[in-house]
Amino acid sequence: MTIPPFAAGNYNTALNAQRLLASKSSLDALTTQMASGRTAETYGGLGASRTLSLNANAQVARLEGYGDNITTASNRINLGSKSLQTLATTTSTLSTSIANGMANTSSPSARNTTRLMAASNLDLFVDTLNQNYNGTYLFGGRATDAPPVASSTSILNGDDTGAGLKTVVAERKLADGTAGTGNLLIPAPTGTPATKITMSEGGSTANRANFGFILGAVTSSNTTAISSTVDTAAAAPTTALTFAAQPKDGDVIRVSVNQADGSQLLVDYTARTVATGAANEFVIGASPAASATALKTALGTSQIAAVQSQNPPGVAVSFTGGAAASTSLTVNQNPNDGDTVTVTLGLRDGTKTTLTLTARTTSDGSDPSVFVIGADAAATATNLQAALQKTVGGSAATTLSASSAVLAAKDFFAGTKSAAFAPRRVDTANGGFVSNAAGRTVIWYKGDESLTDPRGTATARVSSGLSVDIGAQANEAGIRNAITGVAILASEEYASTKSLSDTTLSAADRTQALNERNRYSAMADQVTALFKPAQDDQGISQVAAELSLASAQIGNAKTQNGALRAQLQNTIDGTQLISTEEVATKILSVQSQLQASYQVTSMLSKLSLVNYL
Repeated sequence: MTIPPFAAGNYNTALNAQRLLASKSSLDALTTQMASGRTAETYGGLGASRTLSLNANAQVARLEGYGDNITTASNRINLGSKSLQTLATTTSTLSTSIANGMANTSSPSARNTTRLMAASNLDLFVDTLNQNYNGTYLFGGRATDAPPVASSTSILNGDDTGAGLKTVVAERKLADGTAGTGNLLIPAPTGTPATKITMSEGGSTANRANFGFILGAVTSSNTTAISSTVDTAAAAPTTALTFAAQPKDGDVIRVSVNQADGSQLLVDYTARTVATGAANEFVIGASPAASATALKTALGTSQIAAVQSQNPPGVAVSFTGGAAASTSLTVNQNPNDGDTVTVTLGLRDGTKTTLTLTARTTSDGSDPSVFVIGADAAATATNLQAALQKTVGGSAATTLSASSAVLAAKDFFAGTKSAAFAPRRVDTANGGFVSNAAGRTVIWYKGDESLTDPRGTATARVSSGLSVDIGAQANEAGIRNAITGVAILASEEYASTKSLSDTTLSAADRTQALNERNRYSAMADQVTALFKPAQDDQGISQVAAELSLASAQIGNAKTQNGALRAQLQNTIDGTQLISTEEVATKILSVQSQLQASYQVTSMLSKLSLVNYL
């Protein structure tokens, strides 16, 4: 280390040089700030403000991410909501077409127009429910990489994966009875003389539990002339359940239970190794037989109509005993003109239809519900039996046919990819429904079905404290009911092209035209109910409303995020950006100081003793 020699003025000279360099550095820094507009080029240069600036920038980055989510979610919701609005408008237009057909029930062309419109609307439903945004399918729940809905052709006609809706409906109608009287037997009068007419439920025990009419009350307005007697009251059969293999924990058994009104309730029972206390479960026994007994015990007094599961465990039901309802009418003497016989028949959807037959002294044969008063009681009984055959047959071809078609369509569209919940299919060999329906029918909805809340299948994080559910599924109740109605209208064809206003029609043609008109009317009532759900049921509009609510939440979050970002940006600007006027003033001040310092330094550098003297 070398110690410099001390000389007077050395210290001041060094200090002045340091001050000049500091001023020059300050000028350079100010010039850089003026050029860049920033306080410093690094966060370290911000000094104590660097923490505040770092936090503010981090929050802005998060808000930008939320902004991207908001844009994607908003576009997705808007597209989904508009799609649902389109479907709601479509069903409304189709309802108007149905109403026009109802107003012109004698016109086959009006009915055909409705069918063709429904077929076109089914295509629209499928295309709309297969809508995607940036490759994400909107109505498939969490399954977003493939169209969730099968093609309209596959839905109606089937494909290599199984039968379509038309086949399912045809099987159900066939199960209602090939005789055309809804599984009711109305043979020729018996007795001596032949004055007793018997009406009874026919078909196998399994079919009686599931298909055709349910014979109700049969009454006469003139009991002296025509009396009614209940020969046999309906009695439910005894049912036995079996498993082909031992169920596993979590296996689900679907049971169709007959209700008091004739409708069926589908109840799902879950097999458990140990009871959890949850509803609708049964404990797996030591053997398949013991497990079947446990399931039967869990069902209690429920009237089992059918069972269904995957295989294994391969559940099955057998029926023994029971009694078919039977009622007889006896013509004791000729009735008076205008006397009536009323027959109440139950349908499998829980509704009833009432048939009224009227005694007349003469008839032109145009009204099948009229029976002619004969020469004696036996002749009248023969005429009454024929009228019953025609009237019940007409109701089977119209009211029952429409009801069965809609029930079959509901089964079709309620089916899922799960083997236990495949669409129910008629057991054409043994009666009733098959126990293992998997792999027999087109599954129309191929999307996700793992969550009970479809909205929860897609979530958008739109702020630090808010995530909005924006998912949707094509198989939601409101959408499913609507597409069920559209599809059944598209699948139903009408044999008669003749108008009832044509006075030249033969009796057979008139009967067919009348039945087709009445079938259309019954079908219209059923489909309209699907399009206009009850107050507590979900409809397409409700699904759209829920998406609109989510859109409003996202809009509010966007507004709040915008306000927060503005505040954060002010903080960032205050710590990272300069005031041009302030820096310019500082530059001028430093420049003036440097100029003066340089001038003084220059003058001092020229100073000598000679010049001083």
